[in-house]
Amino acid sequence: MRTLKNQLALFLFTSLLSAIPAMAATDLEAQQSFVRARAKNYQKATDHTAHENPTDKSLAFHGIFYGFLPCKDCTGIKATLSLKQNNIYLLVTQPAKESSKEFYEKGKYSWNDENHTVVLTPTKGGTSTRHYHIENEGTLIQLNDDGTRMINDADRYILRSSDTVKSREVHIH
Repeated sequence: MRTLKNQLALFLFTSLLSAIPAMAATDLEAQQSFVRARAKNYQKATDHTAHENPTDKSLAFHGIFYGFLPCKDCTGIKATLSLKQNNIYLLVTQPAKESSKEFYEKGKYSWNDENHTVVLTPTKGGTSTRHYHIENEGTLIQLNDDGTRMINDADRYILRSSDTVKSREVHIH
């Protein structure tokens, strides 16, 4: 009789143990379902229109632009312009001559939607502001200091987006 009770207790105990993983799996599924429902509910309540089409176009217009610009005293100038988020830029230039060093210019840039221009303003030690006309999302054309188009050799003052440039020489820092 005692062994029958022991066997019955052992059977009940093992059946309870086998139910625990099933309960844990069911509980885990319920938690995941709750998280998905909560995320879905949050997405419905959140208005995404503000960042789908930003009012400040400069937030959408950033990247790295490369070019080989004309130079009076040398063969040309290799230029790399990085327009970063938060309207910060880094311009790296290097004259194309033997053992020439790179020059760095940091600053802020602003976007003029009316003129389709980007204006670079150095933070310290740089030259005056630089103006670029935005030809399309992959091409910047350098303008005169007053923001007007260059009359001679305007097609030689072009920086192209890294997305459109297939081969380029990389500046190593």
